[in-house]
Order: sequence, then C-alpha cells, then structure tokens
Amino acid sequence: MNKGFSVLICTYNRPQLLRQCLVALVDKTVEKPDEIVIVNGGDQQADRVAQEFAGRSGTQVQLIKTVNRNLAASRNVGLPHCSGDLIAMTDDDAQVFPDWVTQMKRAHREHPEAGAIGGAVIGTDTESLIGRLSDLVTFPSWGSPRYVRTLPGVNISYKRQVVERVGLQDETLFRGEDVDWNWRVGQLGGSIYFDPRIRVYHHHRSTLGAFLRQHYMYGRAYYLVRRKWEQMYCVYPHHLRRPQDVLKAINFFAAMFYEPLLYLPRLQRHADRVLAYPLLLANQIAWRGGMIKEKLTAR
Repeated sequence: MNKGFSVLICTYNRPQLLRQCLVALVDKTVEKPDEIVIVNGGDQQADRVAQEFAGRSGTQVQLIKTVNRNLAASRNVGLPHCSGDLIAMTDDDAQVFPDWVTQMKRAHREHPEAGAIGGAVIGTDTESLIGRLSDLVTFPSWGSPRYVRTLPGVNISYKRQVVERVGLQDETLFRGEDVDWNWRVGQLGGSIYFDPRIRVYHHHRSTLGAFLRQHYMYGRAYYLVRRKWEQMYCVYPHHLRRPQDVLKAINFFAAMFYEPLLYLPRLQRHADRVLAYPLLLANQIAWRGGMIKEKLTAR
C-alpha cells in the first residue's frame, strides 16, 4: 500500500481556480503527491496553468485534453492514467490542506477495510450568510471519524484495487456520479470512511440563486440515482403499498419545514438564525422540487 499516490483533477474554463488548487497541492503540501492527472475539457488557459506546475517538487503532472460532457465523463478519461495504489480526487475549485496527502495515506493504513476514505469540505467564504449556509447543507460533515454512506468527490481517495473492480463512473448522471460510485463500492463490500482530519477548502456558490440552483440540480440527480438503485437509502418511498410508505411520503413534505430548524443551532449569530430559516426552507423546496421535476419528466 502507498507505493504511489495519484490525484485526479478535472477542470473546465476556471484557470484561476485551477492555479489556486495546484498551488495548494504542489507548493504548499508537506508531503507531495507522486502524480497529478489533470483532465481539461476547456480552453488553453488551463493547459498553460497545468504546464506551469509540471516538474515542481518532483511531482509528475500529466495533462489530458478532452471534450467537456460532464464530470463523470472527464473522470473516466483520467482514471486510466492514474498509476498510484491510492487514487485521490479533488476539484479545481478546492484547495487541499498542507497535510492532505499525509492524512489520506495514514487513514488508508489504519483502515485497510475501507474502499474509499475522505474528509471535511470547508467553505472559503465565512463572511456571507450564503457561504455559512453552504457549509451546513452542501457537503456532509461530522465531528468525529466514522463509516458513512457516501462522500463527495471533491475530497476522497480510493484504493486502486477498488477502482479497478468498481468500473467506470456513470456518464448518464449530470450530478451524483460520486454517490453512485460510492454505492457501487459498498455493493462490492468496501466501506466508506470519513475522517475530519482530511480537509479541503472549497469555493461554495456565492449567490442565493446559484446556491438554490445547485441544490435543485442535486435533487434531480438524487432521483436519478435512486431510480437506478431502488434499494439505496432514500428520503421518499418508491411505492405507496404499505402504511409506512404513506408515512414516509408525508414526512418527505413535512421535512421541508422542520429540517431547517435542525441547522439553526449550528449558526453562532442570532441574526443569522432569523435570516437563515427562510433561506434554508427555500433550499429544501429547491432540492425536493428537483426530485419531483425529475420524477414527472422521467421516462
């Protein structure tokens, strides 16, 4: 184990964010990755950024060009080029912590049973209320290490043998490809492990409209993944055949109103709590609305 540590980054027309990502990963990490594979589906500006970092600190940087379709397709282009025993993923709008590689390797040594290991995603914008709300609801986080159902592709790593067994990511999914992939890892017997010491910063959506649209799209993808895997954990019932199905359906709508209340105590400012409830309610409506929209239009 740990004979090589590969990092896969997919990028599309965000050269400045990509530069920040690579500065954190190549220049600022205490322990460097052995290899970075960058899949660029965009213009040549990102090519030039990638080339700036080739050869720095002994890290091999490989640039692969593709036609942008979606994140799953880009990752499928890059995965065969990742040669490490551990294959980590992050995004061009994220910046890993200096000990990221070290913590990933440690966690895999301590948990050989885990097929995938990841950690916390922390927003870079702590000044705006939208930034603070994104920290609460966009990415899952827990205060202590534990086994979980899934983790986002912005901060995760897989053992090579798991990647080889699970196969390619589902390119029919425009979101939720990481949830689908992690579910398939679990179906093969691999667990998903969260360690809060493995951290990245992330540039969350900065406006209310972008925040709500992001979660609306997540809702659409949530339905598509659950349609594919009907046995997967789900917030709504697939059928209305039993009394518990009806109760679950009622809760699907009721939760829009009470789940925002569960987040409010985690906001430190009283003013934030007052303003946050209608925004979190709108977020719940957008997310669940995405599911309903996809259900009504699905064939």
